[in-house]
Amino acid sequence: MESEQHAPPPSIGRRGSYAKGVARRTEILDRAIDVFRERGADGTSLRSIAAAIGVSHAALLHYFDSREQLLIAVYAHQGVGSDADAEADARRTAVDLMVHAASENVSVPGLVKLYSTLVAASLENSSELGKVYFTERFERLRLDLAARLRAEQEQGTVRADVDPTQIAALIIAASDGLQIQWLLEPSIELENTLRVLATLLEP
Repeated sequence: MESEQHAPPPSIGRRGSYAKGVARRTEILDRAIDVFRERGADGTSLRSIAAAIGVSHAALLHYFDSREQLLIAVYAHQGVGSDADAEADARRTAVDLMVHAASENVSVPGLVKLYSTLVAASLENSSELGKVYFTERFERLRLDLAARLRAEQEQGTVRADVDPTQIAALIIAASDGLQIQWLLEPSIELENTLRVLATLLEP
């Protein structure tokens, strides 16, 4: 449920051969996000999703082979932000980045549930696409957070006796776990609880 808000989403499905096709695919994803915000993604077939966003089933199949492929593309597309957002993220600490990402996630109805559903589905043997996507995504995020933590250790703002790679994995686990708890009990203080990690990492 972490944010990769400013990198282009991985190529999921077919992007289209020309600029017009790329724009059409982006439009479909934008409209699909709006539908999922209103209705959620539970129990929806590719055909019913096509009807809900106002395109033909054949048009959707031109870009996406399956419901899973579309849902993963929707999740990846939702995380793309502006250059200004990217600059802000670049200045955030590892913990602050995750706090910001979690706050953004819970502000979009259905996004945390969509993410949790997709991750769970990726563990199934039949979900090779999901497994590859989320495995690579977790790896990228661990590397990014570990690099931030190393820089913070050099600056003296994070204790030096912890392994950055292990702490990165724990921060991700804490963020994901708290967001799942928030799904079940929205009174969970997501931001304040995640910020406790920064206190624990102080020198």
